[in-house]
Amino acid sequence: MGFKKTIRFLHKWLGLISGLIVFIVSITGCVFCFHDEIKDLTRDYRKVEVQQKPYILASTLQKKAKELYPEATTDMVIFFGKDRPAIVYSTIKEVPHNIFFNPYSGAFLHTENLEEDFFIIVEDLHMHLWLPPKIGKQVVGIATIIFVLMVISGIVLWWPKKKKDIKNRIKIKWNAKWRRVNYDWHNVTGFYISTIAIIIAITGLTFSYEWMHKTMYVVGNLGKDYPEDHFKPAIDTALVANSNANPVDIALAEAFKAKPQDKMFFVWYLGEKEAIITGSYPEALGFHHQSNLLFHPKTGTLLSKNFYEEKSTGMQLQEMNYGLHTGQFFGLTGKIIAFIASLLAAALPVTGFIIFWGRRNKKKPKTKVISR
Repeated sequence: MGFKKTIRFLHKWLGLISGLIVFIVSITGCVFCFHDEIKDLTRDYRKVEVQQKPYILASTLQKKAKELYPEATTDMVIFFGKDRPAIVYSTIKEVPHNIFFNPYSGAFLHTENLEEDFFIIVEDLHMHLWLPPKIGKQVVGIATIIFVLMVISGIVLWWPKKKKDIKNRIKIKWNAKWRRVNYDWHNVTGFYISTIAIIIAITGLTFSYEWMHKTMYVVGNLGKDYPEDHFKPAIDTALVANSNANPVDIALAEAFKAKPQDKMFFVWYLGEKEAIITGSYPEALGFHHQSNLLFHPKTGTLLSKNFYEEKSTGMQLQEMNYGLHTGQFFGLTGKIIAFIASLLAAALPVTGFIIFWGRRNKKKPKTKVISR
């Protein structure tokens, strides 16, 4: 069996094995791609009127959330931007919720049950196929690795022997019979989206495998490790607060001062034995270019700072992973490209199966009977 025949054999059977999963993951990726834009159009509580006054204290929002849901955890508070609500991320009876408040007045706006949210359900299908997460992420991860191999083998099969034949490989013969159009569509679109599809697939693997997440750090830093990226301050639990101010409020106020140009902020209280973490981002709903500050959980004293521009390249690459995977890193244009690439990727197993089925059931030419 020649090299290309071997590649074609692997391409075919790997595609049949992973095709359905690739289709589901790609289609759900398309649906999720513009989830923020769709939610902004359909959920009025996601926008508020901008006021020329400071945000309400995070601890006040935590208190209000507790008054609404006494059994809720209120560890994380997020301010999404001047024209957006603040959210207290809570777990109520082991179910995650987002509790929305006006960031200026503290007025309650809405509660989202994340287990019932359409886009979270779609995201779970995308990441776990609605299977238990430990199982689902392995199934999706293996299918994603197969997909990467499929794209690479597809490029090998697409590559023409002669340069002059390239022009025939980059366009679809629309005036041909439908089977030929399907064949061209599979090959041509697969070639055009190959680079983007591989980037989306590889960045998606970090959600299934910790080793892939670590690999991005190693590759970004060319194998070098930076201890400051992993710094975790020791917490002296014997310290006593020297102020009546809530450490969560002190931490967030310092984050606002440190990054006044940023638009989105969060503060995360992990208990008396862990540092309070704050994070800020340049753009609302843009989860990249993150800067972090760590504070003492009792006193609110600044323990360490790790601004985005000071992080190692590997750490920056890890943190931009979500933005690269969804196209969000490149704004609306990136999302549109990711959407189109995912949609075309979803079509590949369909058109590929049609090619396989057509060849498998190809009618043999009738032999003419010559009468004597």
